[in-house]
Formats: sequence, C-alpha cells, structure tokens
Amino acid sequence: MANQEHLALLQAGAVRWVEWRQKNPQTEPDLSTANLQKNNLRGANLQRANLSRVDFSHALLVRANLSDADLSSANLYQAVLSEANLSTANFSVANLSQAILTQADLSRANLIGADLSQANLRGAILAEANLIGTDLSGADLRDADLGAAKLIRSNFCFANLIAANLIGADFSEANLYQAEVMEAYLYKANFYKANLHQAHLGGAYLFRANLTEADLRGADLAWANLTSANLGGANLSGANLRGANLHGANLNGVNLQETIMPDV
Repeated sequence: MANQEHLALLQAGAVRWVEWRQKNPQTEPDLSTANLQKNNLRGANLQRANLSRVDFSHALLVRANLSDADLSSANLYQAVLSEANLSTANFSVANLSQAILTQADLSRANLIGADLSQANLRGAILAEANLIGTDLSGADLRDADLGAAKLIRSNFCFANLIAANLIGADFSEANLYQAEVMEAYLYKANFYKANLHQAHLGGAYLFRANLTEADLRGADLAWANLTSANLGGANLSGANLRGANLHGANLNGVNLQETIMPDV
C-alpha cells in the first residue's frame, strides 16, 4: 500500500518531489499499488522506490531514474521509458507490453517472467539482465546490447534482433521462431535446444557459439560466421548456409537434409 505522504508529494509536481528527495536522500519512497497511469513523470527520481503493482500504463517516464526500484508486477503497458535509468531494477512479472524503452539502461535488471511483447527496445542496454522466461515476442531489439544476458526459455518469436550485441548471451531453450537476427554479434552465445526455426541469421557472427540440438530448420545462415561453432545434433534441414564459414565447426550428428551448403 502506498505511503500517502509520498504519493501526495509526487503528485504535487516535479519541483516539490525533487526538493523532498534532495532533503531526504536516504528515504526509499513507497508508492506500491498506486494508480499513476498517464502521469507525466519525465525525469523523475524514483531510485530505490517501492513501485510494486503500480499502474504506470501510458505514463511518461522519459529519462526517469528507476534504478534499484522494485517494479515487480507493475503495469507499464505502453509506458514511455526512453533513455530511462532502469539498471538493477526488479521488473519480475511486470507488464511492459508495447512500452517504449529506446536507449533505456536495463543493465543487470531482473525481468524474469515479464511481458515485453511488442516493446520497442531499440538501442537499449540489457547487458547481464535476467530475462529468463520473458516474453519478447515481436519486440524491436535492433542495436540493443544483450551481452551476457540470461535468456533461457525466453520467447523471441518474430522479434527483431538485427545488429544486436548478443555476446555470451544464454538462449538455452529460447523460442526465436522467425526472429530477425541478421548481422548480430553472437560470440560464444548459447543456443542449446533453442528454436531457431526459419530464423534469419544472415551475416551473424556466431564464432564459438553453442548450437547443440538447436532447431534451425529452414533458417537463413547465409554468410554467417560459424567458425568453431558447436552444431552437434542440430537440425539444419532446409537451412541456407550459402557463403557461411564453417571452419572448425562441430557438425557431428547434424541433420543436413536439403540444406544449401557453402560453395567448396
């Protein structure tokens, strides 16, 4: 339940809120369960605040500071969080569907089970973020940084990951059906048992990536760099490997039925 004094201060306007936070730097605001939908909170300092189950739907949070805040089960449907500081924040099971998070900093954030379907995360920083079981279907992650992120069993169906940094990311058992992953940086990324059926990986950098038992049926890997990649037991039937670099790759037990292979 929200602290009514804290809520009143926030709703009194940006100047009053900033003054109060400056005078009370150690106080952690409690705004839990508050209804703040459609509020203009541009640039607001909500660092370390308790925002669990808050309704921020359609709210304007551009350049807001929500670092270390608890946003578990919060509703941020269609909220605008461009360039916001969301580092190490807790978004577990939060609704961020269709939210705008361009250039936002979500490094080391907890997004377990969150709904980011159709969210705009272009250029966002998600390095070392925990996205286990997160729904990113249809999300725009172009140029995003997901280096070393945990993406186990996440849903990237129809997501756009073009030119994203995915170095060391863990996609174990993730769903990337028809995802756009062209020219992405996937050095040492883990795709163990991932669903990459009909995914577009043309020109992707998959040096030393783990693709064991991955489903790559009909995937486009034209001109991809698969040097020293582990494809053991993967299903590449009908995949396009034209121009791909498979030097040193492990192809033991790979299904290459009707696969378009690189020119020798």
